[in-house]
Amino acid sequence: MKKLLTLIVLLNCTNYLIAQTEKPHGPVPSARQMKWEGLDFYLFTHFGPNTFTDLEWGKGTETEDMFNPTGLDCRQWCRIAKAAGAKGIIITAKHHDGFCLWPSQYSKHTVAQSKWKDGKGDVLKELSDASKEYKLELGIYLSPWDRNHPDYGTDAYNDVFINMMKEVVSRYGPLFEFWWDGANGEGPNGKRQVYDWHRFEQTMRSIAPNTPVFSDIGPDIRWVGNESGFAGTTNWNLLDTAGFSRGAGGPSTDTLNSGNRNGKNWIPSECDVSIRPGWFYHTAEDEKVKTAEQLFDLYLKSVGRGSNLLLNVPPDRRGLFNEHDSASLVGFRKLLDENFRNNFAAKATKETFYDNTLFKKQYFADGDDKTFEKNIDIKSTAYWLRFSNGADVNCIVLKEAIAYGQRVAGFRVELIDGSNTVKEIKGTTIGKKRILTFPSQHVSAVRITITEAKAAPLISEIEVYKIDDALVEKN
Repeated sequence: MKKLLTLIVLLNCTNYLIAQTEKPHGPVPSARQMKWEGLDFYLFTHFGPNTFTDLEWGKGTETEDMFNPTGLDCRQWCRIAKAAGAKGIIITAKHHDGFCLWPSQYSKHTVAQSKWKDGKGDVLKELSDASKEYKLELGIYLSPWDRNHPDYGTDAYNDVFINMMKEVVSRYGPLFEFWWDGANGEGPNGKRQVYDWHRFEQTMRSIAPNTPVFSDIGPDIRWVGNESGFAGTTNWNLLDTAGFSRGAGGPSTDTLNSGNRNGKNWIPSECDVSIRPGWFYHTAEDEKVKTAEQLFDLYLKSVGRGSNLLLNVPPDRRGLFNEHDSASLVGFRKLLDENFRNNFAAKATKETFYDNTLFKKQYFADGDDKTFEKNIDIKSTAYWLRFSNGADVNCIVLKEAIAYGQRVAGFRVELIDGSNTVKEIKGTTIGKKRILTFPSQHVSAVRITITEAKAAPLISEIEVYKIDDALVEKN
């Protein structure tokens, strides 16, 4: 790889523009969504009475004293999250059982009624303080379903839920994401709640205008349609929500997985998946934690398909990330660092380019996602990467300048050795990031052609790597 000292980038199109002034096309992300788009990977943490009962969905009848972690240390969570490369943590402040991990004045089923720290504990406060110390973002999951609250199933409960949202935002914000679960079952009175989603949305926009909100259909982030951690190989950041509702009334899982090509709203996907078979901690699953290699594969199928990865890591009964999970997380970060360290495209230098058919330091190889190359001829946009001494490659990363909309609908990558095309890869969407992996090929050039686009394509980055062949994406 030391031979890769000369990299020539050639554009085979005459209608080439470098100007960085561009009008948006179609729906585009808001400022809060753009900040969220840049996070890529962060942790989920399911914690509560289920941790101590071995249940996944609590019944709401568990005694408050059931919650009693012996060594809760949110600083340990954040230390490991940071070591794993995660940008933040979302915690289940209240799951379906209704138990609140903070001393809410709107419930009598909280940490304040438990014997943990003599009723003076506050998990959200400890995590908020720790996340600030480790410079991690904090997010909150608040299930509207409540199997404990006596008002659930009545109009009064919508006020309760809104007041709980106000509590956690005012006490522990600012938040990088607010997570609504669409589950809607019976409460202690046997009734189901009619959620006032419109008021919930209005409240969040009022009290936390910079916080993106997740649910099946947004308004800011959508569920990807599965809990296995993968986005569609075609993944539009656009979604039509008219006529749909959260929960059982949402779009099909296929639609959520791929989005809508001509959707009216910018609602990107988030891939939620657990590092264990379950979402809460169970001792029996200690030997079933996903390996670092499995997490890398999930990264390729989520972040590598233009989504964000939300990886659940449940604390154990001590209130700590378990040793099995921690080892996988640190190993995962090591794989990311080692395999995405050497970007061949970044080796281009100003001296490489000369005469009027070659350009100085192309924007798509400058390491800056905010700059981009534009070609006004949609049907003939091609980018060449030439290696003077050849190279062994098996990974290509493509990025669009999504601040101006998602435009690319089809592309082709040709791996060329001499005068022969040794491999051709076809794809559809790119979005903020598309990672392509394949068995290693020796190449003298790579040609990337945009075959279909909704408007002039804006390519912000092209990266080329040789990763460990054992990590090439598994089907």
